[in-house]
Amino acid sequence: MSFRVVVLGGYGNFGARIAGTLARDPAMAVTVVGREPSRAADTAATIALECGNRVDAAAFDVSARDVGARLRTLEPNLVIHTCGPFQSRDHGVARAALSVGAHYVDLADARKFVCGIRAIDDAARSRELLVVSGASTVPGLSGAVLDAFAHEFDVLQSIDLGIAPGNRTPRGSATVASVASYVGRQFGVWDGGVWQPAYGWQRLRRYRYPPVVGTRWLADCDVPDLELFPERYPGVQSVRFGAGLELPFLHFGLWLLSWPSRWRWIARLEAHAERLRRGSEWFAKLGTDVGAMHVEMHGFRRGHRLDLIWTLVAGHGDGPQIPCTAAIVIARKLAAGTLVARGALPCVGLFSLEECLRELEGYDVRTIIDRTLV
Repeated sequence: MSFRVVVLGGYGNFGARIAGTLARDPAMAVTVVGREPSRAADTAATIALECGNRVDAAAFDVSARDVGARLRTLEPNLVIHTCGPFQSRDHGVARAALSVGAHYVDLADARKFVCGIRAIDDAARSRELLVVSGASTVPGLSGAVLDAFAHEFDVLQSIDLGIAPGNRTPRGSATVASVASYVGRQFGVWDGGVWQPAYGWQRLRRYRYPPVVGTRWLADCDVPDLELFPERYPGVQSVRFGAGLELPFLHFGLWLLSWPSRWRWIARLEAHAERLRRGSEWFAKLGTDVGAMHVEMHGFRRGHRLDLIWTLVAGHGDGPQIPCTAAIVIARKLAAGTLVARGALPCVGLFSLEECLRELEGYDVRTIIDRTLV
C-alpha cells in the first residue's frame, strides 16, 4: 500500500519540487493541491509525465474553514504545507492534519510559528503522529549542520549563519513577503549571553564566500534559529543569522526601506510584497544563479581555539532545491518507518546532515569544511 502524501501549494516554487521528487518514489502516492484547479491539474500531469507514476490533483484554499474535511477526502498519511508566508498563519492546517490521522510537515521559517508549534504537542502525541515545523533551510538544514559538528567542541561559544541566494534564482511572492515581514522590525538575538534587540535587514556586513560566489552583503533576519539554538546548545554565547541579495543596489534598497519600516512610517511592508517582487524582476537577468549558505562555529577544544566553517554552494539554479530537502527526507523516513519521533516540534534532530546531502545528489551542490585549531 502506497504512502499517501498531500502537498499543499503543490504548484508553487517549492511545492512543485517536493511533489516532483517524491512522485519518483514508487512507494509514494502524491497529490498536488492548490487554489487553482487548472494549475494543480497541469502540475500533476507534468510531474506524472516526467516520472511515469500517477500523480493526483485537488483544489482548495488552505485558509478555508473546511480544510479538515477537504483533507479527509484525500486520505493522506502525510500533509506537507508549503503555502507561505507563515508569519501571518496559525497552526490550523497542522491541527486539521491531525484530525484526519495524518503526519504534518511545513516549510515555515517564521520564528513565532515554528517555535510555537509545541503548543499542539499533546494533541500530536495522543494520536501517535508527528508534526514538524521549519523543515526548510532554517532550522532544518542549519540544525543538521550544527548537530554534525557540535561534538568537536568542548565549549561552543558562538554560531553565525547566513544565506546568500543568486539573483537569477526564482522567488515567489510568499518568499518576498516572508522577508518583508521583519524588515525594520525589532526582534531578540542572543548576544554576549543575554538577549539584545536587533532590527530586520540592518547591521549590514560583508561575507566572503568561495570565489565562484564572491563577497556578498548580509543583513540581520528574524528566523527560528535565533531562538532554538541557544536552547539546544547550552553555553553558547551568541547566535547570529544574516541573509543577502546578490545585487548590492537591491540589498541596499531593502536596507533603506528598513528605516521607514522601523520608524513605523510603513505599517506593513509585507503588504507590498508582490510589488517588490515585480520590481526585482526588472533585474532578473543580472547577477548569477549561484547561491551559498554558511554555518560558522567558534569555540574551544582541549584548551585550543577551534573555528569551523561549513559552506554550501549551489549552482545552475539548484538553490531552491535546498529548502525542499528537509521535508523530502522526513517524508521518506516516515514512509519507511524509520522515523519514530512523535509529537509536535521544530525541525531539529530528526535527520542527519548526511541524509540531507544524500538527497541533494544529482544537483549542482557542493560543501566545503574549513577547520582552524590554534
